[in-house]
Amino acid sequence: QVQFVESGGGLVQAGGSLRLSCAASGFTFSDDATGWYRQAPGKQRELVASISSGRITNYADSVKGRFTISGDNAKNTVYLQMNSLKPEDTAIYYCNRAWRPFGWGQGTQVTVSS
Repeated sequence: QVQFVESGGGLVQAGGSLRLSCAASGFTFSDDATGWYRQAPGKQRELVASISSGRITNYADSVKGRFTISGDNAKNTVYLQMNSLKPEDTAIYYCNRAWRPFGWGQGTQVTVSS
């Protein structure tokens, strides 16, 4: 069974930074593309960053230049470094296989105050 455990969220002021972590069981990040998704209140879940098995990264326009996705194969952990945070980044953040997600974990709440 595939499970994802996200952590690192919190409350931060606009302009601040957070680093999210995602550990997986039943899934090896280095074998497939992995993504960070987010879902804001009243909105659909969206893919904001992805990293392929070949370490090619892609970002949604809304986060490009501010967020960085990376992975640690030894720890089977994926990270999302978020800088210059904006109030519109407020959402629950999830990790999962990119574009073809499995079931969802609990996610981690990110709240950016203005």
